[in-house]
Amino acid sequence: MRAITLIQLRAAALLTVVGVLAGVLGAVRFGSIFIAIGTAIVALAQWPRSAGRRRIIECYFPLALAGVLFAVAVALPKGL
Repeated sequence: MRAITLIQLRAAALLTVVGVLAGVLGAVRFGSIFIAIGTAIVALAQWPRSAGRRRIIECYFPLALAGVLFAVAVALPKGL
């Protein structure tokens, strides 16, 4: 897997902030999808730091949360 660069990490943080702002302004589906993608990228950036130590919670839990948030965002009704 390719390493995530600092520019990509900053883009993920910006994507998360844009998602939060979009959710606050009323675009809940759009905002939660952006938050899910941004947090998944940040979680994947932390993956090599804990690869040798076998820390399951630190590796898989943030990715699982991002995946569930993405699934809930897709399942939201069209009116929200």
